[in-house]
Amino acid sequence: MTSTFPVMKKIKLLLSAFLLLAFFTLGAQSSNGAASKPKDMLEVGVQGGYLFVAGEIDRESGYAYGLHFRKATDYLFSLRLDLTMGTAKGMGRDNNNLWEFENSWTSGSILGVFSLNSVRLDRTKKKMNLYAMVGAGANSYSVDFKTPGTIPGVPRTDMVESAIAPHAVAGAGISFRLSNKINVGLEHQAFGLFGTRNDLLDGINKEETGNRSVAGDILNWTSLQMNFNLGNPANRSEPLYWGSLGEDIMANIDDVKRRQDQALADTDQDGVIDAVDQEPNTPADVPVDTKGRTLDSDKDGVPDYKDIEPYYPPRAGERVNEDGVVVNPIAGPGGGVTEDRVQEMIDESLEKYGLTEPKSNVAEWFLPMIHFAVDSYTIKYSDYGTLASIARMLKSNPDMRLVIVGHTDQTGPEAYNKNLSFQRSAAIVNHLVKQHGIGRGRLVIQFKGQQDALVPAGGSFMNRRVEFRVASSTDVEMDPPAGLNQREINGY
Repeated sequence: MTSTFPVMKKIKLLLSAFLLLAFFTLGAQSSNGAASKPKDMLEVGVQGGYLFVAGEIDRESGYAYGLHFRKATDYLFSLRLDLTMGTAKGMGRDNNNLWEFENSWTSGSILGVFSLNSVRLDRTKKKMNLYAMVGAGANSYSVDFKTPGTIPGVPRTDMVESAIAPHAVAGAGISFRLSNKINVGLEHQAFGLFGTRNDLLDGINKEETGNRSVAGDILNWTSLQMNFNLGNPANRSEPLYWGSLGEDIMANIDDVKRRQDQALADTDQDGVIDAVDQEPNTPADVPVDTKGRTLDSDKDGVPDYKDIEPYYPPRAGERVNEDGVVVNPIAGPGGGVTEDRVQEMIDESLEKYGLTEPKSNVAEWFLPMIHFAVDSYTIKYSDYGTLASIARMLKSNPDMRLVIVGHTDQTGPEAYNKNLSFQRSAAIVNHLVKQHGIGRGRLVIQFKGQQDALVPAGGSFMNRRVEFRVASSTDVEMDPPAGLNQREINGY
């Protein structure tokens, strides 16, 4: 029988090696430099319970206690370092010969732990964690016979001395969450040894008993645990296995939705997203250009939605009031709102670009667009001034006819959009006739549904419009779509 000093020295070396390995492993997990993301807590557990050997000799009660460190790598998998010490006992009898053994066990193991109930797509924290584990390590054990006896023909007075040997370990467990810091659990582990000592955990091998069906002894440990999460909950999260895989998935989905909402946000609802909107706070239903800027068609400093005469720029020396109306009109040729005045403005614009056009025709550049809300053909009050200007131009040019073309966005069925585009044109015609006394025969209704979209985005505000152009001799009115009632045809 050897001294215990070398045995204790080996145990200390074994424990030191595994502690160093554990801390290196755990340190590698948290050294990614991502300080912005909270690191999940390190679990430290203490456990104690029943230790026994399944071998050739009947087992008796034994005990063991242990310490473990567990660090999650994700919701499903974590690494665990186990340190275990204990005593397993057993007794046998043959022909009135009695022998009793005591196994003194010390081991260290590294385990991969798999959370079996972590694959969920909700955000709730688990109250129970079911897991399985598998790993390997090293052990040192000695077997002492407290009551010397004999197996037939075999004296039993010696002992199995301590030595370091490798082992495999597997097990399963269940734990229950008490708080964000504490949980309790129950688990079972089974150790199988490698090498020539795998059948000596009870001090007797199969050669001595003649039981050759026995492959080797198995050390079993059933234990209760008390586990603690180390770290400050204010800047760290719980171990990931108390969450769920769906927690990250749903968080990522929320982030994608948030980013998408931000990218497509249109704060002022002018049809231009904030990312390109140069005036993101324009009043509701105000006409804007493709960059979200309030329209000022005549460049007089009064935006169209406030301008009673939005398409008549003042000439040199003329001033406008807050309604965009010239307060000091210059007398003479071209003065006032006449066809000649319009033609003068056209000529000035054409000359700017080195172009010419016969002065007998009024150009169409001054004619605006009227925009509509989704699925609506109701004219907004903010467009009444624009329509008044168009009516004034028609009255100043009694021979002029206008083609009024309705359009929709692409969010509805094509047949429905055809009807809606007609109704928008009809609503404009009805307004000009009833409110301004324009002759019905001077207004030509046409409609295109969702064709000729200005903006690729199917639901864009810019596509829900009515356009105007000066009619030619060949322009004819389109028949109303089939199935509309008289109210819808009349535009009111």
